[in-house]
Amino acid sequence: MHRIVSTVLPLMIVGYVGAASVDIGRGEVPLVVPASYVENTPVPLIVLVHGYQSNGVQQEKYFKLSALANEYGFLFAAPNGTVERGGDKNRFWNAGDICCNFQASDVNDVAYLKTLIEAVQNEYNVDPKRIFMSGHSNGGFMVHRMAYEYPETIAAIVALNGSAPNTFTKSRPASPVSILHIHGTLDRVNSYNGGDIYGVPYPGALAGARAWAYYAFGSAAATVAPEKMDLDTGLAGSESSATRFANGKIEVWTIEGGGHIPAFPADFNRRVLNWLYAHPKN
Repeated sequence: MHRIVSTVLPLMIVGYVGAASVDIGRGEVPLVVPASYVENTPVPLIVLVHGYQSNGVQQEKYFKLSALANEYGFLFAAPNGTVERGGDKNRFWNAGDICCNFQASDVNDVAYLKTLIEAVQNEYNVDPKRIFMSGHSNGGFMVHRMAYEYPETIAAIVALNGSAPNTFTKSRPASPVSILHIHGTLDRVNSYNGGDIYGVPYPGALAGARAWAYYAFGSAAATVAPEKMDLDTGLAGSESSATRFANGKIEVWTIEGGGHIPAFPADFNRRVLNWLYAHPKN
């Protein structure tokens, strides 16, 4: 695929610091470059993956990760999935059998996102130990799949209201991906306790994390952190808890009473980034 790098308008990305773009054949993807970037210093890369019917700009308006690109010093991209051929022509990611390739497209989004990461690596000094991904809903399914398919590349992911894979048939990875899964117990789109999408089942938040931990680290033992968090300003008090597997390499933040689109507090982006930064590749 042909790749070009060019400038883009700064308003394309919330919290603009400096921007370029990468095009590997599916249109330009805006790339935020921190003001502190110098070629001889490796920096983290964060790729944000939107949900079904959404796009990269809308997802970033919700997560607001790029607003901290200068402070934390990371490269940031929020690519777009493809548009369905028929029906409402929604934008989607092909995250596998579960979600959300509803029109049987042959698009290979696993390969696309991997190639996008490689394209950024070709142009910038990306720290190979700090390549991170985050996603919401369909994007949450997608980043879970990327963690499974490319554990040698991805250091850590944060998934909101998506799901872990149904099965793990590949050999245990030599360097497993660290995983933070955030899920509301009253999510009516992708159930916290698991369910199915058009007859294809998916595991619940805790069951999926437990399966990840056993597959990647050989232990499904869990502990619940004593401290509570406030992850939804629409709910009273500190409603969220953290369940940790594999010494915190796999973690679930449960938003008790939370829905599919929680009302995040102002520091949500900082919480996500701090977790990712605390989980580089070994």
